[in-house]
Amino acid sequence: QVQLVESGGGLVQAGGSLRLSCTASGSIDSIGNMAWYRQAPGKQRELVATITSGGSTNSADSVKGRFTISRDNAKNTAYLQMNSLKPEDTAVYYCNFVVRIGVRSYSYWGQGTQVTVSS
Repeated sequence: QVQLVESGGGLVQAGGSLRLSCTASGSIDSIGNMAWYRQAPGKQRELVATITSGGSTNSADSVKGRFTISRDNAKNTAYLQMNSLKPEDTAVYYCNFVVRIGVRSYSYWGQGTQVTVSS
């Protein structure tokens, strides 16, 4: 059984910063892609940023230059550094990992962490 636990969300003023963390635990052989998604009230879940096992990153246009995804493979952890936050960044943020167990890969989700940006 694999679990992803997120932390770091909260309430921040516009222009402020937050750092989200997501750590996987359990029977893990390796972790491939790690990603952060977000879902605002009344909207669909959207991809925010991804990072491959080799460290290549990609991010949504709406967060480019403000958010940075990174990972620590030794800790099975992904991070999302969020700077210059805007009210429109308010959402529940979810991490998603592709975990390899034996010869198969599985997709796991974190429980979500609320980020609220006040104007």
